[in-house]
Amino acid sequence: MKVPYYQVDAFTDRVFSGNPAGVCILDRWLRDSLLQQVAAENNLSETAFVVRAGDAFELRWFTPDQEVDLCGHATLATSFVLFTELGHTGGTVKFESKSGPLGATFDGKVVMLDFPSRPGEPSPAPPALYSGLGQVPREVRRNRDYLAVVGDEDEVRALTPDFPQLATLDSLGVIVTAPGREFDFVSRFFAPSVGIPEDPVTGSAHCTLIPYWAEKLGKTKMVARQLSKRGGTIHCELRGDRVGMGGSAALYSRAELLLPD
Repeated sequence: MKVPYYQVDAFTDRVFSGNPAGVCILDRWLRDSLLQQVAAENNLSETAFVVRAGDAFELRWFTPDQEVDLCGHATLATSFVLFTELGHTGGTVKFESKSGPLGATFDGKVVMLDFPSRPGEPSPAPPALYSGLGQVPREVRRNRDYLAVVGDEDEVRALTPDFPQLATLDSLGVIVTAPGREFDFVSRFFAPSVGIPEDPVTGSAHCTLIPYWAEKLGKTKMVARQLSKRGGTIHCELRGDRVGMGGSAALYSRAELLLPD
């Protein structure tokens, strides 16, 4: 079985930065075990699988270890491929996913995603969060992930997490954030429990970051930076119970996967 495959660096305008995602274009859904094997073989933080469904697309995302309910950078990468490689026409791509309907628009430079807002609720911090980060955050909130707020950008950059400790937490990941100097806010994202010690740029984390910083800064439009080694820039917008997040993308490769039937 031959499957068209693309690798795209998302939330960046050049290759070798941002967050790389695999995008597999399927005619029909394959068995879950095969999708997981492909994601493990790719060994990227996420591989997206997409199947056309009428005027929309069904979209799923897998880490090397498991399926996840939402992924921003791989959705941005998929949208970029549909618009620039596969000739999708119309102003919007519509997706159906485990997190409900999602959307994407493309202006020729920036892909803007429409995602659900996931505000974090104030939460006590388990000891593994403190020991895993090596410091006591100023504030902790919780949704799918723990959101740990620290004092400034330098503290975010300097973190050297204890990944085995963070992997014991009852959450998908840990977001660490602070006000930025050049950007409205900065962050890093750690998800060792699903095989991603540090994710380069994490769109889904911004479903929680955007409502938090919109409240703190009194803004509905912001620009954020994720301070991983590769780094990435995210255009952010609070839209009521939805959030907009966007960025550029760079195509790294086109390929064809040869899969068993």
